[in-house]
Amino acid sequence: MSDLLERLRGRGWRMTAQRRVVAEVLDGEHVHLTADEVHARAVAKLPEISRATVYNTLGELVSLGEVLEVATDKRAKRYDPNAHRPHHHLVCARCGTIRDVHPTGNPLADLPSSERFGFTVSDVEVTYRGVCPTCATA
Repeated sequence: MSDLLERLRGRGWRMTAQRRVVAEVLDGEHVHLTADEVHARAVAKLPEISRATVYNTLGELVSLGEVLEVATDKRAKRYDPNAHRPHHHLVCARCGTIRDVHPTGNPLADLPSSERFGFTVSDVEVTYRGVCPTCATA
C-alpha cells in the first residue's frame, strides 16, 4: 500500500481539502490513474473540486517526486504514487491495466559497457507487456 498521505504530511505539504482528496484518490497499491480518472474520483468525494485544481495538484506531486508520471503507451499519462520503491510495470496490451512488479536482479547492471556508448546510466525503466487474465478469457 502506498504511504502517499503520510509522506506529504511529513514534508509539511499544505493539506487543503482539494489536495487531500487528490492524495486520497492516488493512495493505494497498483494505482495508475489518468488525470481524468483522478478528477472523476475526486469529484465523487469533493464535488466542487475543479479539473484545473486536479491537474495542478498532480503537477505539484510529480515535481515533488512524490508521484511518478507514467507513459507506457500512446494512451494518456498515468500517475503512480509508488514513487519511492523501485519497480517496473506490467501492462495489458488490450485493456491497458498496469501493475507494479518487483523482479529480482539489476537491469542497470545487465547493460554491458559496450552498449552504454559512453553514457553514465543512472536509471532504467522496464515495461513488460502481455494480456491480463480478464482479457485473456474474454
